[in-house]
Amino acid sequence: MRPIGAWHAGAEAPAFSQQELLSATHRVREPVCIIQDPRSGRMGVALGGQTAVDGGWPLVASMPALYPEWLGDRSFTELHGVRFPYVSGAMANGIATTRLVIAMANAGFLGFFGAAGLSPGRVSAAIDELSAALPDKAWGSNLIHSPNEPALEAEIADLYIRRDVRRVSAAAYMSLTPSVVRYAYTGLTQDAAGNIHRKNYLFAKISRPEVARRFMEPAPADMVAALVSEGLLTAAEGRLAANLPVAEDYTVESDSGGHTDNQALTALFPTILSLRDRVSAARGYTRPIRIGAAGGLGTPGAVAAAFSMGAAFVVTGSVNQACIESGLHESGRKMLSTAGLADVVMAPAADMFELGVEVQVLQRGTMFGVRAKKLYEIYRAHDSLASIPAAEAATLERQFFRSSLADAWASTRAFWAERDPREVARADADPKHQMALTFRAYLGQSSKWAIAGLADRRIDYQIWCGPAMGAFNDWAAGTFLAASENRTVVQVARNLMEGAAVVTRAQQLRSFGVPVPAAAFDFRPRPLA
Repeated sequence: MRPIGAWHAGAEAPAFSQQELLSATHRVREPVCIIQDPRSGRMGVALGGQTAVDGGWPLVASMPALYPEWLGDRSFTELHGVRFPYVSGAMANGIATTRLVIAMANAGFLGFFGAAGLSPGRVSAAIDELSAALPDKAWGSNLIHSPNEPALEAEIADLYIRRDVRRVSAAAYMSLTPSVVRYAYTGLTQDAAGNIHRKNYLFAKISRPEVARRFMEPAPADMVAALVSEGLLTAAEGRLAANLPVAEDYTVESDSGGHTDNQALTALFPTILSLRDRVSAARGYTRPIRIGAAGGLGTPGAVAAAFSMGAAFVVTGSVNQACIESGLHESGRKMLSTAGLADVVMAPAADMFELGVEVQVLQRGTMFGVRAKKLYEIYRAHDSLASIPAAEAATLERQFFRSSLADAWASTRAFWAERDPREVARADADPKHQMALTFRAYLGQSSKWAIAGLADRRIDYQIWCGPAMGAFNDWAAGTFLAASENRTVVQVARNLMEGAAVVTRAQQLRSFGVPVPAAAFDFRPRPLA
């Protein structure tokens, strides 16, 4: 390469050996110069010293310091008031606990409380705790699409609006609903210069371009008009809504735990970026739409790869579930800490059982995946509980429900009589729906057994998990993070971000011809202050 100047050594000599280059790669917070040995032509790196026009070592390039905080889109950290472009996802049923969210916020990260599956009372109590603990820090909560319980979805959205929850992660949406649109557009204002300001920030979790487009466009005019006519949006909010997308932050979810389409991030993410650019150009948007990456992010290399594709921020899930702040019981966390890359399986989802929607769960150490699939096969093959062959019914009663099917339905009926009596009426009129509700009871309770740590139900634990967990365990092997009791969400997050910065710096140096050792791409976990 042709030199652009010269470098004069200070206290340190330039690095050319593999060990010296490895050490230099980790010093990401220092400016680095790339120099060339004039005798051998070999590229090396130099730290400290001074640059000049001539004399000294031939200077090929120089790079500023690289901080983990700068890996994503600066508008993300500035707008949301966080230090790092890193988010802990809203693991359902309170697995993403208030404790977890508070720990993340106090360390400069953004965390979402796992409100999905919880009663409005539980969600309200969590808001109380988070608001009190984090009065001046960013945090959020989850709003999950509930096609079988639209009233519950509307109640949670209304709760967020009334309690001034400023950030909401919208999950499992296939299309827009009045509830999610109402939350997104509540509080819109316009200043004297014509600039529109949001009060609420919606994070749309998507894995399909057609769903992403619905959130990137302004909401349908008839839906907004209906919200205005019902008094759920003001006339001014409805007018301003025509100029804004429903969401400006997106979590592109690839092969993750829980609900997932098992997409490869390297295929899905560029597709969504391209869609964002086309929609923004067509609509004339001037505000940035930030695209974050999720799914499979369990190592520094994976996080660095996401940022290199243009991710504004990254979102982790499975690896946080194995941390001590997680709502998952210690027994479940230990199961996760031994999972391998292939120890996951797809199984029917409790919330969308009849539609055949599946979630990705842990396979090792539990029979849940096999048993959940068996329930769906029986549901597809039969019209009612009474029509299930005696041998199959006996297996269900002995292994799955540990009660007669009649008693299983009775307890399920009592649950729905309190939660939503309309479901009971429908089940009384439709035996197949009665069967679906009974089977969904097993699926729904299985995740709660894992949270509670019921020892006699360990074989039935439903633990949402993606391949990122196995990759993380392989990366952490032989380090302090190998033990589940050492895993805190902040230690995990800081190590992933620090490692991503090191991997990014290694790739930068390699792109200039520096013979970076392979070990530079394998940042090992270390306790961080």
